[in-house]
Parts: sequence; structure tokens; C-alpha cells
Amino acid sequence: MKVGITDVAAHAQVSEATVSRVINRRQGVSRKTRETVEQALAELGYERPTQGQLVAVVTEFVSNPFFADVAERIESALAPHGLKTILCPVFPGGVQELDFLSALVDKGVAAVVFLSASNTVEGADTDSYELLRQRRVPYVGINGEFADGVPVPVFSTDDALAAELAVDHLHRLGHRRIGMASGPSGNRPADRRVRGFVEAMTRRGADDAERWVARQSYTVEGGQAAAVSLVALGATAIVAASDYMALGAVRGLRRQGLSVPDDVSVVGYDGSSITEFTDPALTTVRQPADRLALEVGRSVLSLVSNREVPTGELLFDPELVIRASTGPAPR
Repeated sequence: MKVGITDVAAHAQVSEATVSRVINRRQGVSRKTRETVEQALAELGYERPTQGQLVAVVTEFVSNPFFADVAERIESALAPHGLKTILCPVFPGGVQELDFLSALVDKGVAAVVFLSASNTVEGADTDSYELLRQRRVPYVGINGEFADGVPVPVFSTDDALAAELAVDHLHRLGHRRIGMASGPSGNRPADRRVRGFVEAMTRRGADDAERWVARQSYTVEGGQAAAVSLVALGATAIVAASDYMALGAVRGLRRQGLSVPDDVSVVGYDGSSITEFTDPALTTVRQPADRLALEVGRSVLSLVSNREVPTGELLFDPELVIRASTGPAPR
């Protein structure tokens, strides 16, 4: 027999209106009463209706095709179940993460997906997570664990394996002076990719791998600046921390009068669809956007239905896609 609001109200010894406010995460309910109702919901196995509910997708990289692709796939996974996604782009000078979430929580948002947002930044403010916990709004992360240590579902690409795939490919082509165009220090995915790169290079005999890492922003301009500094060191190949950075690296190399891949090989990271049509077509390590989005969708559906889900970080294997931007090391 399906559990209804009346059953929960009787079990918690509160009014049906109070149960409704808790289910829809409205204000006007004391913390103690909210906890009592939440406990009753769990004990009775009540499943929250999903029809028409909002799921916020917060991201700092809305202009990056990879993240746009993931957001679209999340929406595709949730829409058949009546959930509607709302994209919350966070960037300097725009609406900030906490402001977005404060407004959405007051409107009864059902869940939040942090798509490479504050969850990727070391030392980021945790006020957003505290707000969501206080209002009992479930949240999940993509490509970055949360700084507050609260056990929540996180879905990430295995950055260490990604670095290994890229370095191994270039090493097999004869490259030994391999540099990395990385994202900024303190960005968790960037830091993990750097560690993976250094470990992969060290396993292959490099004793100064960290010297070959150039930290820049996750932009075309950042990739260009990193490439210029790496070729000055004598790099014959560059592993970029994003496809945007890789395209910037190609531009920077050409402005130096160098050919890709004849003089310098370049490997991207993300697997954006646009990389198939660049000149040259970009060799890249593809993140599994389809599997990431599918698992995020499943987790969100379970959470908004008041069902338990596994917590902690689940890693997904990336895939090396070899195209025309890599070739044998120059002699």
C-alpha cells in the first residue's frame, strides 16, 4: 500500500499541512518538527512525487561545450520523470552560487547538482552546502568532492588514468620532453591531473616532471600562454587539461611558427564534440559525459524520492581518442 501524506502526518503527530511544507522544503517549520517529519518519511518509506519539481545545475564553466553537454544529458535523464532542470551559471560579475541557491531553496528546489562548481575549489566557502543541509535539500557533485566532508554522491572522471593515457600515447610516439598545460592551482580536477601527469612521467624515468607543468586558466588564452612557456623549455608534446586549453596551445604554437603535430604534438581533455572538426582534429582524452549524466540522474531521482543512495566518489574511466594533433616526436 502506497504511503501518503495522511499516513506520515499521523505517524509524526503533526498536521498534513506541516508534512506538505517539509516535503516541499518550505519555511515555517521548526528544525525539531522538520526532523520528526523527515524521520517519519524515512520510516514509512514515503516517496516524494517528482512531477514538476526543479533541479538546479550549478556550474562555473557554462561556456565550455563539455559541461553544456553534461547539463543537457542530465536534463534528458530527469525530464521523463517530471523533473525540470534549471541552469545556474556562476562567474565573476554575475549572480553567485549562494544567491542562486537561496532564491531556489525558497521556491522549493528539489535537488542541486554541482557541475564543477564550488566543489572543485580548495578553500571554497561552504555556506551553500550548509544552506542545503539546513533546508534538507539533497545535492550531488560532478568532478570534485565537497570540502565540508559531508558524505554525498560525487561522480568524477579518473583524472590519474586520463593523464596516464595521454602520456603513454605520446611516449609510444617517441616523445620524452612532454609538458602539461594545467588549470590553476587549488582547482581539484587540475591538481589531480597534475599529480597523475607527474606520476605517469616519473614511472617512465623523468626525474623533474613537475618542471614541465605550466599552470594557467582553463581558457584558450591560458592554453596559449602555457604552450609558449613549455616550448621554451624544449617540449615536443603538450598534454592540456581541457580541450579549450589544447586549442589555445595549437594557436600559440602556430604563432611561434611551429606546426602541429610535425613540431609539437597536442592532446586535449574532455572530448568535446567540436574537437573532431578543428584543424588539426584534436587528439583528446574523452570524459564519459553520457555515463556521468546517467548516474547523476539516477542518484537525483532516488534522493528526491527519499530513497538512500551510495555516497562518496565514484570514478569513471576516460577514453583516449586519437586524431591528427599527435604524431611521432621530431628527430
